[in-house]
Amino acid sequence: MEYFGKYLNLCYRYLSIRNRSVKEIQDYLTKKKADPELIEQVIMRLKEQKFLNDESFARSWVLSRARFRPKGKHLLKIELQQKGITKEIIEQVLSEEREDVPDQLTQATEMIERRMAKMQGQPRQEIYNKVGSFLGRRGFSWEVIKKAIDHYLNRD
Repeated sequence: MEYFGKYLNLCYRYLSIRNRSVKEIQDYLTKKKADPELIEQVIMRLKEQKFLNDESFARSWVLSRARFRPKGKHLLKIELQQKGITKEIIEQVLSEEREDVPDQLTQATEMIERRMAKMQGQPRQEIYNKVGSFLGRRGFSWEVIKKAIDHYLNRD
């Protein structure tokens, strides 16, 4: 049982940096060469103590991305899948409308503000190409990209 406490303390420290998904904890403990049975026990304890919850992790991940490194729903979905979040939780979290998370159009419009300053006087098609590919690389859908660019160009 001494190993249980050791691995549990390692997880507490790992979780103190930021929230983690169950898969991230499993991967972390596997890297630390913990026994698979011990990993399950540690995960169960962390869930009981409310340190692990994939749904709340997904919500906080989406909020964090919206605030600090905005990404489109497509890339958010990929990131959450890589973190081991189930498709059901991903769909639920991404479909929620929350006051603390700006919608995709707002995020895209805010992201292009600096880009557009450099493109003053450029032909409309070039703006669509350059800014569109910039937002596309960040996972925004073409529909959102077009609306964001149109919104910016038509606000004068």
